[in-house]
Amino acid sequence: MKQKAVFLDKDGTLIENVPYNVDPAKIVLTHRAIAALQLLHQAGYQLFIISNQSGVARGLFPESALVAVEEYLRSLLKAAHIPLAGFYYCPHHPDGVVAPYALQCGCRKPQPGLITQAAHEHEIDLSRSWFVGDILHDIEAGRLAGCRTILLDNGNETEWQLSYNRLPHHTVTNLYAAAQIITTLDRQEPAEVRPKAFVNPTPELINCCD
Repeated sequence: MKQKAVFLDKDGTLIENVPYNVDPAKIVLTHRAIAALQLLHQAGYQLFIISNQSGVARGLFPESALVAVEEYLRSLLKAAHIPLAGFYYCPHHPDGVVAPYALQCGCRKPQPGLITQAAHEHEIDLSRSWFVGDILHDIEAGRLAGCRTILLDNGNETEWQLSYNRLPHHTVTNLYAAAQIITTLDRQEPAEVRPKAFVNPTPELINCCD
C-alpha cells in the first residue's frame, strides 16, 4: 500500500525566511515546527521538503552548499526523533546567470515536478497527501500534483493573484495549526471515503478562512 505524505516548503514554512541563506548557523526553525512535525510523524505521514533554490542559478552559492543545509536540517529533526523522508530542491531559474541552471524547468514551483518525483521514488499516494507552504506558488504546485493544500498566511505572500489552482484548501498562520488540521481530518475521514484527487474539488472542500 502506498504511503501518505506531507510536503513542506522550506523557507518561511519550516524555517525562518532568510533569503538565499545556505549557512546552517542562520537556520532557525519556525515557531512550534518540531511539535508540528512530531504530530504529523505520529499520524503516519512521511515528511518531505520541497524547495526552490534559485540562488544556484543566480550564482549566489554553488549547488554543493545545499548539502550542508540538508544535513543540518536532518540533524535538527533527528534530535527530535523525526525522520525526514526526502529533501528535494530546484536549482534552476530562467533568468539565472549560471548557464547549466538558467532554464525553464518542470521542477521549480509552481510546477509540481519535485512532488511527483518524490511520490514516484517513495511510493506516495498523492491523493492522501498534503502540501504546506507560505506562498501561492506552493499551493499551485501541491494542487497540480493532486494534494490537498494549506497556506501559511504569515506575510510572505505579497501578490495574492488568485486563480483556481492557487486557492488553498485551508489557510492558517503557522505550521502547528496546519498539522492540527491535517491530523484532525485524517482521524475524521475513513480511508475508503477520502477524495482520490483534488484537481477539480467541490467548493465545500475549500476553506480559506480557517
